[in-house]
Amino acid sequence: MNILDIIGPVMVGPSSSHTAGAVRIGLVAGKLLAEPIKEAQIHLHGSFWATGSGHGTDRAIVAGLLGLAVDDARIPHSFELADEAGMKFSFDHVELVDAHPNTVKLNLTGVNGSVLEVVAASIGGGRIRVCEIDGLPANFEGDYPTLIVRNIDQPGHVMEVTAMLGHKGVNIATLQLFRQSRGGQAAMVIECDQEVPAESIKWLSRQEGIVKVTYLSQAQRED
Repeated sequence: MNILDIIGPVMVGPSSSHTAGAVRIGLVAGKLLAEPIKEAQIHLHGSFWATGSGHGTDRAIVAGLLGLAVDDARIPHSFELADEAGMKFSFDHVELVDAHPNTVKLNLTGVNGSVLEVVAASIGGGRIRVCEIDGLPANFEGDYPTLIVRNIDQPGHVMEVTAMLGHKGVNIATLQLFRQSRGGQAAMVIECDQEVPAESIKWLSRQEGIVKVTYLSQAQRED
């Protein structure tokens, strides 16, 4: 247990789960998209939908998508800031199977045409868990530089990625492997102790059998 588990995060808003956690979800999703957001479709599940408006969850998620930190005094004005930035957003209700009550599904489109789907939950004390990326399981909290690699389920891809990281002096903190079916779509979620160089991410994205590479940088921490 750390001090944040006892007193909670420094934040703007009434609830660490519905407000601070919601901001962090938006921040992490925006970093994963890696370009300014043109449009955000925000699908709220469970208590995020039932009571989120009163706790400012809607404004908190939009604030995070705009890049505001959890203690930014502008969070209550995020809708107006989004309008000024030209970011369109919409809210609706979604029922997700076996999901945490404080869960949101985000469908994001960037100004350069990149698209990303993220399912994430606020799990208490301002902490979050990214549950899915583009329909595949993920399961990370966004506290480390994190490399997410979608690939065809073929031999050699894990070795290819880990060898690249070792060559660049990047230590692996955790590595998770997921797949939809044998020989189908698969995913690696790799939390790292150092930042992954941008040129290495570009190199990896061009390799045969690699479908998509997504990266969460911690170069500028949101908290």
